[in-house]
Amino acid sequence: MFLSCLLMEELKRNPGLKEDIEKLYEAVPQLSKVFQITDKIGEGTFSSVYLATAQLISGNEEKFALKHLIPTSHPLRIAAELQCLTVAGGQDNVMGVKHCFRKNDHVVIIMPYLEHDDFLDILNSLSFEEVREYMFNLLKALKRIHSFGIVHRDVKPSNFLFNRQLKKYALVDFGLAQGTSDTKIELLKVVQSESQQRSCSQNKRHRMTGNRATVPPELAQQSVAKPAVRPWWSLSQIQIKPGKEEFSGLSAQRFVFGERNFNIKSPHSQQNVTVRLTKQTKVMDVESKKLLTKKKIVSSKTLNNGTARRGTTTVPSNLTCECYATDRVCSICLSRRQQVAPRAGTPGFRAPEVLTKCPNQTTAIDMWSAGIIFLSLLSGRYPFFKASDDLSALAQIMTIRGSKETIQAAKRFGKSILCSKEIPGQDLKTLCERLRGISCAEPTANELEQDSMHLTVSEENKKEDMLIPQTHEEQSLLQNCSLEHCHSDSKTEISMFTVNMKGWDRVPDEAYNLLDKLLDLNPVTRITAEESLLHPVFETMQL
Repeated sequence: MFLSCLLMEELKRNPGLKEDIEKLYEAVPQLSKVFQITDKIGEGTFSSVYLATAQLISGNEEKFALKHLIPTSHPLRIAAELQCLTVAGGQDNVMGVKHCFRKNDHVVIIMPYLEHDDFLDILNSLSFEEVREYMFNLLKALKRIHSFGIVHRDVKPSNFLFNRQLKKYALVDFGLAQGTSDTKIELLKVVQSESQQRSCSQNKRHRMTGNRATVPPELAQQSVAKPAVRPWWSLSQIQIKPGKEEFSGLSAQRFVFGERNFNIKSPHSQQNVTVRLTKQTKVMDVESKKLLTKKKIVSSKTLNNGTARRGTTTVPSNLTCECYATDRVCSICLSRRQQVAPRAGTPGFRAPEVLTKCPNQTTAIDMWSAGIIFLSLLSGRYPFFKASDDLSALAQIMTIRGSKETIQAAKRFGKSILCSKEIPGQDLKTLCERLRGISCAEPTANELEQDSMHLTVSEENKKEDMLIPQTHEEQSLLQNCSLEHCHSDSKTEISMFTVNMKGWDRVPDEAYNLLDKLLDLNPVTRITAEESLLHPVFETMQL
């Protein structure tokens, strides 16, 4: 009775909630037999999360989190996420799964509910000891999933639930997870293989043969109006082992990775596919003609210089491009194979190797994200990085870690970075203490200087060039991240008293040493989750 009253009040405050709940019950009728949905507690691009209660056999009520995946989600992705939760979840602060309900292309994952605090609400009230425990438990969860060869790819505070009162933690949302080369999650291997095939298919579209552009055979076949063929890994064949509840394997009518749904059954669907693909082919033809024109000019130049023989049909790979460190792309670069690399994740938490499209990405990208969380906890500022695009994000990282260090690290994974001005790296301890109000020393003139800089990020062999537009040094970064210094003596005194009471005046150097290792620009030498848990800052904590 009390629960029903709460539900009625919530529905009055949020009229749209009732409609959303009714739609979910209609899409998956099995839910109404088991759960009473009371609230929507989360909503993202690929899913919505609801709070529900269920009557147990013992007579007690238990709360659950119901994750409703959008119908256009790739079926293989859904199955891979479920396998991550069932294999790696349920212990070491990794969220587990209770059940899975499916009706047609609607899938609802049932997980235990952990009532949690909002990260931004508690950030500046946490003591250093609480921060230390938070990081220890986050790294414990990362060690767990990394041991199974799972790369989470979206580690951030909202995906690491924290109940401050109960001291409980849970790493959630494996919708963007990928597998390492030796992953133990079988479906992640299939996802990775499928992604590689898609990348190869995209690269083929940029291949030039002889004096004319060739359209890939698979694209030419698709442009003919024929029924779409279901791939072998369609989830009508991938079954989730049923249990006592009424849920079964997943099946869907799509095979696109959360993008356009070309295979929805409708009278006009097949016609739309033909039109889209035909238009794409026409655009490709126009671009190919432009490229061929530029290519002929380049070929004639190289022939005159004696650097190419008559009859050469492709642009030599060892030619030096004409656009390096400029704001344009030359024909030589246009003729090269397009680089495709995973870049899933949340802006502000992406590692340097993700921002620069490094194809070989490992669990180290999760450790970088953990380092960004640690940086926010130590500085009391969230979000710390706030950039509109990947290149601006890379420039912001350079204002903290330094341009020279970034350039050296980039060379290790096949990239070169040009910077118009050398930017020194900052001392992480000094930065965090000043932002927390522990040290209110006035910043130097060099720190406050605002200079625009232009960066060109490219592969070391000059295959790809990207121009980073204008960005700023530390002062601009602090403004973008909503960073504030002490404004008055009285506020400073209160702030100092508060942090002293919570141990922020006694933060050990080991904490900043771990932060430095987590924010190592080189993914190869970046500290792992297992190594982090053995760091001296966690010496008194037990695994």
